[in-house]
Amino acid sequence: MESITIIGAGLAGCEAAWQAAQRGVSVTLHEMKPLRFSPAHHLPGLAELVCSNSLRGDSLENAVGLLKEELRRCGSLTMEAAEATRVPAGGALAVDRQLFSDYITDKITAHPLVLLERGEVADIPADGTVVIASGPLTSDALAGPLARLTGDRLYFYDAIAPIVTASSLDTTTIFAASRYGKGDGDDYLNCPLNEAEYLRFVDELVRGEKVPARDFEKLVHFEGCMPVEEMAERGVETLRFGPMKPVGLIDPRTGAQPHAVIQLRAENLDRTMFNLVGFQTKLTWPEQRRIFRMIPGLEEAEFVRLGSLHRNTFINAPALLLVTQQLKSDPRIIFAGQITGVEGYVESAASGFLAGMNAAFLQLGRPLAVPPVETALGALMHHITNADVRHFQPMNVNYGLFPELPGRVKKKEKRLKLAERALESLEEWRVNM
Repeated sequence: MESITIIGAGLAGCEAAWQAAQRGVSVTLHEMKPLRFSPAHHLPGLAELVCSNSLRGDSLENAVGLLKEELRRCGSLTMEAAEATRVPAGGALAVDRQLFSDYITDKITAHPLVLLERGEVADIPADGTVVIASGPLTSDALAGPLARLTGDRLYFYDAIAPIVTASSLDTTTIFAASRYGKGDGDDYLNCPLNEAEYLRFVDELVRGEKVPARDFEKLVHFEGCMPVEEMAERGVETLRFGPMKPVGLIDPRTGAQPHAVIQLRAENLDRTMFNLVGFQTKLTWPEQRRIFRMIPGLEEAEFVRLGSLHRNTFINAPALLLVTQQLKSDPRIIFAGQITGVEGYVESAASGFLAGMNAAFLQLGRPLAVPPVETALGALMHHITNADVRHFQPMNVNYGLFPELPGRVKKKEKRLKLAERALESLEEWRVNM
């Protein structure tokens, strides 16, 4: 039996290698460090945590806490390493970065079915099962072959706008309409602003605290990804002629055109989440919550994703991938990690877990595994492979991705009920997997 080729030994690649090897399939894991480092990486070990040592909330009240619990129950190496190297962090799961990397490096290099090859990969093998987990800072040498493989559906920067839950919107203020009545009447939701509200909002955007760009991200604004606050700095009327233009929209409460509008577009088919159209931003997360809740209709907004603008190589997953993360045009190739459009360390590990398991099943001639959409694993995979192809952007796991619960459920109980259903579905899936 041929060895599986895995490109990239971050969290996704290491998790994929571990899961395949644990199922009796040999793996060749390629990692370019320490011969070459990305602009953000510094440690020679595998599974390096770059931006933070926190794996975020550990409670089932948060979808990422549920995802971690699912991974624990499924035998995730990432979660094993996190528990072994945990440091105090209140309700979050945080780790010692060096010890975390050392733990995974030791486990991977000691496994008899994993061969670690150090060196940069500049092409994709023409045959055999391949897992591509090259990460958000994929090297230039590999980016060319990936662009050809994906038909140039490869992106190098996130221009992410905030996403809010539908249930948190004030529908007495927000109205559904498309400009000039084109398209379906509820294609967009509109938050109307009068002149005073608009001027105050623009002023707060300009004065709000921003996240500074790192050196290797300085060219991002030349990629057509202008932050909304930078547009505001160009002049007080700039946004009214850009993403906040009110032309062709009538507020049914007043029968008149608003001074400005902020449009919301459905982020998923179930319309449980809405994107603030054109509002990619480098405002800090606390400032985003404060300033965007000044928008009429968003005063009580629940944010499932906050905006950002940063270097991040990823593919248009819903156009390219099956729910198993296999490439539609060449199913022997499986993508894993942030390059698929999942956002965050835990999500990357989850993607790698499924990729490694299915790569092994491909080799063994077994049916591939698709977790139930009621689970965090399944909801995340369903989203990245079924999102709107035209507007796809990376996404963290969140409860807005999950199917609605049947019947009426109290808001305070909803998340725990979703978690309870997810873990029940996970156990049934694992038994039959």
